[in-house]
Amino acid sequence: MADLRNSEPSVVETTTEARAGSTPGVARNVLIFGTLLVVIIFAVIVLVGRT
Repeated sequence: MADLRNSEPSVVETTTEARAGSTPGVARNVLIFGTLLVVIIFAVIVLVGRT
């Protein structure tokens, strides 16, 4: 019985081709915005808690 895995040619793709497009960096923007928002909220809580 022939091994079918070796009979087909291998496909070589770049990472962009394998993902079928480019990554716009949305996750990075969400993480940065969320972190800044948390820092601002904590600063407001600390400043309001002093009075």
